[in-house]
Amino acid sequence: MYNENMDILQLLSIMVEAAIVLILLYAAIKKQRVCAWGMALTFSIYVFYDLINLFNLSVPQSIMAPAFFIASISALWAVLKMGQD
Repeated sequence: MYNENMDILQLLSIMVEAAIVLILLYAAIKKQRVCAWGMALTFSIYVFYDLINLFNLSVPQSIMAPAFFIASISALWAVLKMGQD
């Protein structure tokens, strides 16, 4: 029961993250918000990571570590860009 509820909660969280990606892509494309590209990339990587965990997929650390680094750098870039706007 606990695991099943946690899986549902994690799946809902992934769906929210995916919705955030879509909103950010809209902001980047239609509203010309440059900083939204960085946050869209960050949340896309979060969706990727969470799906891997949910479905217990085996992805090498040589992919996961750089992906997380890219997510961190893109979030930092987006926040710095927001400060300039």
